[in-house]
Amino acid sequence: MTPSGASPAHPDADRFGAEDPRRFAPAAARNREPLLAVLRGILPARGLVLEVAAGTGEHAAHIATALPGLTWQPSDPSEEARSSIDAWAAGHANIRPALALDASAWPWPIAAAEAVLCVNMIHIAPWAAGLGLLRGAAALLPPGAPLVLYGPYLREGVETAPSNLDFDASLKARNPEWGLRRLEDVAAAAEGFALERVIEMPANNLTVVFRRLV
Repeated sequence: MTPSGASPAHPDADRFGAEDPRRFAPAAARNREPLLAVLRGILPARGLVLEVAAGTGEHAAHIATALPGLTWQPSDPSEEARSSIDAWAAGHANIRPALALDASAWPWPIAAAEAVLCVNMIHIAPWAAGLGLLRGAAALLPPGAPLVLYGPYLREGVETAPSNLDFDASLKARNPEWGLRRLEDVAAAAEGFALERVIEMPANNLTVVFRRLV
């Protein structure tokens, strides 16, 4: 790991300086194009998108660049993450400064949005954070608006990839409150939403699309 926290494997690593606050997740560089391709058909052409648990900020920068009609509102409970997000967002007129937002705490520091996106959070957080995400999104979104979740899930009647089972075990070893969630449990907890579709993604991930009911 370099002093900046950047790995030489990252395509932009040679542009990072020692004082650069940008962080990165190798998975973000791998999945950003497939995720963007799916989001093009889900997100509205205009409006505000709230990204919950935006992490490094790489997805915010990549997607906001590709979809300039949207205003991107990233958020994360971590101050270090917010510094990285804001550094990645530098020069992007349609990305707002990152909000300090804990999905499990209410009220949220935002009143409304036209879409909510959450990438790779529900399994690396207590279940209370997932429930908070669903409740918060229901309070913010107007009828018909999408709540988009991305990441690995367990599904009834669908064989789970061995790599996902190993990942689930490693998460629970790190924190017993973490772990892959059953998609059926997430859908059952999504009050006020309809599960619109589930899209298979690379590396045994899913894009799960909910729509706010009228």
